[in-house]
Amino acid sequence: MSLKEISRPIKDELDEFDSYFKGLMKTDVALLDIVLRYLTKKKGKRIRPNLVFHTAKALGEINQRTFIGGAMVELLHTATLVHDDVVDRAETRRGLLSINYKWNNKIAVLVGDYLLSKGLIIASENNETSFLDYTSKAVKRMSEGELQAIEVIKTKKITEEVYYRIISDKTAALLSTCTKIGAASVTNDQETIRKMEEFGENIGMAFQLKDDLFDYLSTSSLIGKPVGNDIKEKKITLPLIHAFENSTPKEAKKIRKMIRKGDLSNKQVKYVIDYAKQHKGIEYTEAKANYFISEAITSLESISELNDSKPLRDLADFIVSREN
Repeated sequence: MSLKEISRPIKDELDEFDSYFKGLMKTDVALLDIVLRYLTKKKGKRIRPNLVFHTAKALGEINQRTFIGGAMVELLHTATLVHDDVVDRAETRRGLLSINYKWNNKIAVLVGDYLLSKGLIIASENNETSFLDYTSKAVKRMSEGELQAIEVIKTKKITEEVYYRIISDKTAALLSTCTKIGAASVTNDQETIRKMEEFGENIGMAFQLKDDLFDYLSTSSLIGKPVGNDIKEKKITLPLIHAFENSTPKEAKKIRKMIRKGDLSNKQVKYVIDYAKQHKGIEYTEAKANYFISEAITSLESISELNDSKPLRDLADFIVSREN
């Protein structure tokens, strides 16, 4: 199923949320208002609002708390994208010029800070201390994950265990916050909230694994991400980690040296991709993504209070079958 089809049961609520979110992004500061309107000009896949709203609907009735929680997550997500573009010196985002490229780094950083503070204000104004706790912990984990990823590139040492810890913090932290907030907006049952958080964590792990696979597959062009982009940036993800373990030390050393040196030609990138494919790195990563989806479904099946788990199951399937 496409994400559009999966979103159909909550289309009215998502449309209302879009209006609500755009209202939150209005400001009297002229430059800031221009940048914020530019930011909301093009929608992303909306996986995070889908997770929040589908979780809430599966456990109860979508309400104002769901909108507040959804807005906090979306503000946090948007802020991290703006800041990431500065760090990565990215020129585009979702087919448009990035904020740092269209304006400058200083404006981009300040806008990101503004979005984070807006989330804090919404929590404070609505006395949502638990939501503030969830999102603050997510920010902490995401920052730790990014810094650990930088350290790994610097030291050139990464194991499968370390890789999982990095993607858990970098990506799964936010998606698990989506399902946790969605659940907490409609129920006070802590065990149910914990299980939904677990569902989101596993979804997030699979999401990042699928994202990493795009770097090795020709379908990556569909998302505007050049094939081998991670490799060129000296990022070693699971396809390569497994290939290293599944090849001779001599072969692994040659690839590591090539990546460490950097400035790879297209021919060298293809060589690395072929190496990962030859040594089952792609197959292994796909299997691991499916494993995490299976774990996510197991968490769902353990929740007796669910009204209808199909949309959440469909979202899980979409995560591993998506082509962008």
